[in-house]
Amino acid sequence: MADGRSTTAQSGENLLFLTDEQLRQGIEAMFFAYRGFTADPDRILADMAYGRAHHRAVHFINRAPGTTVNNLLNILGVTKQSLNRVLRTLIEDGLVESKVGKLDKRERHLFLTEEGQALEQKLSDAQRARMRMAFRDAGPDAVAGFRQVLEAMMDREMRYAYTRLRDSGT
Repeated sequence: MADGRSTTAQSGENLLFLTDEQLRQGIEAMFFAYRGFTADPDRILADMAYGRAHHRAVHFINRAPGTTVNNLLNILGVTKQSLNRVLRTLIEDGLVESKVGKLDKRERHLFLTEEGQALEQKLSDAQRARMRMAFRDAGPDAVAGFRQVLEAMMDREMRYAYTRLRDSGT
């Protein structure tokens, strides 16, 4: 545009005040985007009779090898019973290894086996490909804005956990 404003800004979308309709469209876009984001891993997991809980556990164990069951409970926000069911399956199937803590024998530290790492890589590759394409299409400003929106939507304790994980460099 000649005056330097983007067509988005001229379309009436004011980021300081969004109508209920614009917010509804954003909510629906998130629902459909989430379906797309999880579709590829869901297909991979279905062949193994696993679900999204297995995917999340494998993802976060990979991100923080040696994480404790309690830490994983906090990150995932699930019940101990639910997580134990998922972990029992992953351990029995040889994807996760549970080791007793060196300092505190009550703690269980979780690690992916080679097979677990291969599954995590396959699941992450599918999601990275989808995100890479979307980010490339949207451009760098949209990528930064997307991250800001996601972080702003997080509850304070989840933002803290996310920031710690993001800044860990692993």
